[in-house]
Amino acid sequence: MLRQVYPRCIWHMPRNEKKVYLTFDDGPHPAVTPFILEQLRRVRAKATFFCLGKNVAAHPDLYTQILREGHSTGNHTYNHKNGWKTPDREYLADIVAAAKVIDSNLFRPPYGRITPFQIRHLTDPVLNLHPIMWSILSGDFDPARSPEECVENVVKPLRNGSIIVFHDSEKAMPNVTAALPRVLDFLTERGYIMEKICI
Repeated sequence: MLRQVYPRCIWHMPRNEKKVYLTFDDGPHPAVTPFILEQLRRVRAKATFFCLGKNVAAHPDLYTQILREGHSTGNHTYNHKNGWKTPDREYLADIVAAAKVIDSNLFRPPYGRITPFQIRHLTDPVLNLHPIMWSILSGDFDPARSPEECVENVVKPLRNGSIIVFHDSEKAMPNVTAALPRVLDFLTERGYIMEKICI
């Protein structure tokens, strides 16, 4: 249903190649992001990090490292704003603030919550951002889920072109550090290329 409401958003990448697209929201985080980067290096994978402006401002060296290691980044607002609960002017201003420290034409709304009006302004020639959603949620942010469940959430619905969401955040740390290496090994063993999103 959400995909019909948000036709301008990208929910998956092309399905014709054996590629998947790992994404990480809410970082950079001083403990979790380095762990993720190490795991990605281990299997020679690329990914996309949807960063909060406030975290980039707090950890600019980590943001630079993400780019230096060949990954892409995206705007995830400055303060993790919920588009359904934030006045349009305030929401868009938060995205503009994040754009000052995040050089990217990709955008992911926190919680996936954004209005059609906000999308129209994001995609106009002034901001010219591409809203990136997802086809698979690992659920790593939920402390009620186990790492095993997070792995299953990824591998069961997996298809070519899937956009997969993990988090490099404090809350997700127990699950992502346990589940991500297993997911990376699964994808590698089955011959998937793990690519960053570039539009």
